[in-house]
Amino acid sequence: MTDIIIQGIYGRMGRTLVEKISERNDCRVVAGVDREVGSVGKIPVYTDFSQLPCKGVIIDFSSPAGAVSAAVYGAAHSLPCVICSTGLSKEDEAALETASTKTPIFRSANMSLGVNVLIELARQTTRALGGEFDIEIVEKHHHNKLDAPSGTALMIADAINAEAGDKYEYVYDRSQVRKKREAKELGISAVRGGGIVGEHEVLFCGPDEVLTLQHSAGSRGVFADGAIQAALYLAAQKPGYYTMTDLLRGKLPCA
Repeated sequence: MTDIIIQGIYGRMGRTLVEKISERNDCRVVAGVDREVGSVGKIPVYTDFSQLPCKGVIIDFSSPAGAVSAAVYGAAHSLPCVICSTGLSKEDEAALETASTKTPIFRSANMSLGVNVLIELARQTTRALGGEFDIEIVEKHHHNKLDAPSGTALMIADAINAEAGDKYEYVYDRSQVRKKREAKELGISAVRGGGIVGEHEVLFCGPDEVLTLQHSAGSRGVFADGAIQAALYLAAQKPGYYTMTDLLRGKLPCA
């Protein structure tokens, strides 16, 4: 039985995690950390990690600042951390890497297993077509999402760019420039509206054909399922920095 501590337990993803974990027999939620002291059912909720009377794998769905706090606390108390928050700065990411020298840190801007398979497929497609096809990424999310482009869109772009030897320049807005598309552009477009959970498309555009890789999340449950799998995986690992590539290794011949 793996004990889980959820940071951001009052939020939509926190509630989804509680529901998903309640249906399992290999893990349980022992505490939450959020803005107010209280409880979610029988689960006690604290406002700060220092108040925790228990240990467990931390799953963070909060904010960049919250993610760093979780990692710092985890490093100081040997608690593995699954960091799912988006919008982290380079400084925040560096703090996670520092923490990973003392405790296992799992980092992904998108916990969906399907999205991470899409990222691997995008790498392979770039290897095959990137020199001849233009590449564009379109992401769509609900109107409450704060960051744009999404962390997932940037994950996809970074994977493509790494595969292409970092030759691409990211372009987010073409409205102020009147010129044809450059060969080394990688366009990233964001759509915000309604209750879209999350959709990502990667378009490889050739002269007479277009190949599209697409992933659509039907509910937040896919992110919760991925986070739970990551927590179970991380509980058995040594200190280090882990990603979905590590979790998928063995499931995909390319990972």
